[in-house]
Amino acid sequence: MATDETGSTPADLTPRTDPSADYPAGVDEDPALADSDRRFFGHPLGLANLSGIELWERFSFYGMQAILAYYIYYAVGEGGLGYSQQIATSIVGAYGGLVYASAILGGWVADRLLGAERTLFGAAVLIMVGHVSLAVVPGAVGLGIGLVCVAVGAGTLKATTSTVVGGMYRLTDDRRDAAFSIYYMGVNIGGLLGPFVTGWMWQWQGFHWGFGAAAVGMALGLIQYVAMRRSTLKGVGVVVPNPLPRPQRLWYLLGGLVVVALVVTAIATGLLPLERLATVVTGIAVVGAIALFAILIGSPETTTEERSRVVAFIPLFFASVAFWAIFQQQFTVIAIYSDQRLDRNLGGWEMPASWVQSINPLFIILFAAVFAAMWVKLGDRQPSTPMKFALANLIMGLAALAFLPFVGHAATPLLAIVGILFLFTMAELLLSPVGQSVSTKLGPRAFKTQMVALFFLTVSIGSALSGVLAGYYNPDDAGAERTYFLALGIAAIAVAVAMAALTPWIRKKMLGVR
Repeated sequence: MATDETGSTPADLTPRTDPSADYPAGVDEDPALADSDRRFFGHPLGLANLSGIELWERFSFYGMQAILAYYIYYAVGEGGLGYSQQIATSIVGAYGGLVYASAILGGWVADRLLGAERTLFGAAVLIMVGHVSLAVVPGAVGLGIGLVCVAVGAGTLKATTSTVVGGMYRLTDDRRDAAFSIYYMGVNIGGLLGPFVTGWMWQWQGFHWGFGAAAVGMALGLIQYVAMRRSTLKGVGVVVPNPLPRPQRLWYLLGGLVVVALVVTAIATGLLPLERLATVVTGIAVVGAIALFAILIGSPETTTEERSRVVAFIPLFFASVAFWAIFQQQFTVIAIYSDQRLDRNLGGWEMPASWVQSINPLFIILFAAVFAAMWVKLGDRQPSTPMKFALANLIMGLAALAFLPFVGHAATPLLAIVGILFLFTMAELLLSPVGQSVSTKLGPRAFKTQMVALFFLTVSIGSALSGVLAGYYNPDDAGAERTYFLALGIAAIAVAVAMAALTPWIRKKMLGVR
């Protein structure tokens, strides 16, 4: 039986389901918190609590990431570390990849050791440690410790919060996609405010004050979550679906420590150059995805119906990777573009380059509720999940092509980047909350959180690829810049066409899940 951190078993944290119970394919007959609790705009109050901690986690995450590349490549005399732009984009890409690859680890811990909710809480504490390290420990040491802690914690928290959100609803509840859109809107309030605050603190007092602001935001999120934890979640996410036998736990721990030691040694000795970090993380994430697909498809605990749904997720996986490889360039190529190619002058005042990263979250806040209401209004007439993925890639292709008219100009107007990031947002709302939602519906009973982790692996591979691709971007060469954005646009549109063609087959394999 699950216990809280003190070893006791409070009544409001007792498991609400039996993982060994019969589970008819495509039907969720377990009681759901959403059936009885509609205190938050027709949804459980737990949705507000989970959206709240993700709001503050995203405040700290995007606030830190908004100034991260500049901290790495700005000169030491300007408060930075003085590395090259290539190293900076490689580190940022590798960090982004590690964040979402860590969703695998978080999903495994949740499904086999602690349950999703307790894993979520531990991840939040780890994120807090990482931000404090970036704020107070100088140089590369503070950067390394901070990025690893934030990456592992953030990836774990992303996977587990999605699992707990999904766990409040029946599989057949039409409010699920709307719930994820509301949750996503809360997340992006944090994403909007974070870059504003950390960017302003950086300009005022330096990079470490910006990182300190991120740490304060995460502290506020932890306080809010702990205060509302038991009264709003009521045991959702406490069950460990597939417990690991106790004698095996030590071997897994030792294996993890060996891997960490090898990676640290490779970086410290120069065997793993910083310029190649994004490439290495891409490779590791791809291997992890293949292994996780093999586990989910081949496990004897996966039923025939569940196996079909996992297979249906494979083309969605590839389409999601293509989407994120372009979208995550907000933190690599677009960060450099904003610093060097964008006219940020507003009436004689130059806007901090980091504030550009608040444009996308602002649009999310404005339109997430619109999309949520639209999906509810359309009901079963809305586009299927594969078609939403196809439309998302089509729009991302158009966004990449929208850079072409400004190639060779002395400075790109600020309004142009606003328009391009508007397209980014429309594509994101078609894919990201929908992808999180469908992963909770397609996941086998014994691997719920690991299926969510598989979706976040698409973000991992895409994020790392954004760092790899950024190595080919040169803002000083108009011809190279034109080729770069043209290639991205054509590739994304090709993925969209392929997904549209595969939609009937995917829907058939999903066995009624939309």
